[in-house]
Formats: sequence, C-alpha cells, structure tokens
Amino acid sequence: MLKPLFAVPRRLYDWTLRWADAPQALMALALVALAEASFFPIPPDFLLIAIVAASPPVWLRAAAACSVGSFIGAAVGYAIGATLMTAVGDPIISFYNAQHHWDRFVALADQWGIWFLAAAAFTPIPFKVATIAAGATMMPLAPFLATSLLGRAARFFLVAALLRIFGAPIRRTIENHFDLATVIALVALVAGFLVLGVL
Repeated sequence: MLKPLFAVPRRLYDWTLRWADAPQALMALALVALAEASFFPIPPDFLLIAIVAASPPVWLRAAAACSVGSFIGAAVGYAIGATLMTAVGDPIISFYNAQHHWDRFVALADQWGIWFLAAAAFTPIPFKVATIAAGATMMPLAPFLATSLLGRAARFFLVAALLRIFGAPIRRTIENHFDLATVIALVALVAGFLVLGVL
C-alpha cells in the first residue's frame, strides 16, 4: 500500500546510481552535489556510496569531487537567495512545499548565522534551503563559503571513509531495503527540523 510513496524516490535513486559505473562518474558526482546544494532533491551521498563501494581506492577523489561540487552549488544557492529570490528562490521553496518553513529558516539563518549553516551542511537539514536562506539574509560571503566547504567536506569525507572501510555491503543494504532507508532518511530529516525548532 505504501509502495507508490517510494516509487519516485526509487526512480531518482536508480537514475542517480546509473552514473556510478560510467567513465564520467566523478564528474557526475560533482554535478549531482552541485545541483543538490541548490535545487536537486536526492543527496549526493547515494552516488558517493555507489562509486566508493564499486572502487574503494577512489574514495579520496570521490569525496573531494563531491565536496567541490557541493561548494559550488552552495555559492549558486547563495546567489539565488541574494539576487534571484522572486524569480528562482520562491519557486524552489514552493516546489518542495517548504513555504511554511521559510520564514523560520530565514529567522534561524539570521539569528544563528554560521552555526545554522554548519548544521545544515553536515546533517539531513536541506542544504539547498539553508544556502538560499543565507543569501536572502545576506550572510557575509567569506564565512559562508568557508563554512559550506568545511561542513560539506567533513560530511562527504566521513561517508567515503566509512565506505572505504566497510565496502559494498552498505550499498547492498540500502538497495535491498530501500523503503526502510527512505523512511529512516525522512525521520532523520524531520529530526533535523525538530532540533532547530522549525516544526
């Protein structure tokens, strides 16, 4: 009965993972990370996991590609919030049905600044919303870029290192229990909101 709820995430997951075995896998990973930091719904962690599980020796390069892509995407998200909120930012927020959270996100970004951004960079809090909110509140650019790079790199190098240690079983577990993994991801996302007092 719940299967239709997981159909779209599963298709997006499968589409993303098709890049794992491609010669351009690291470039695809960087592009997915870039897009996720500004508008794409699927975290790059899935593709990072698939790439490192398939070829453990590339874990450092994969984590670096993911970090750089996400860093550039963060800058794009910031630019959207700072200069294109009406034309681009509002439609993105509406697409994710996050309009009722937006005022709270902006207030948190304005109140906590870099700490809010760091939490979003490392946790399941939607990073794209945080980067747009940072731009909308005109968070100082240099600290924004430094925190985005450090927070995202810490997350992706940790994920890649775990995959380097534990290998392919993690990927098989996700794929064999995708519905459960999706539920866990959603619970983690809601928990991230709760920690920040958004809900």
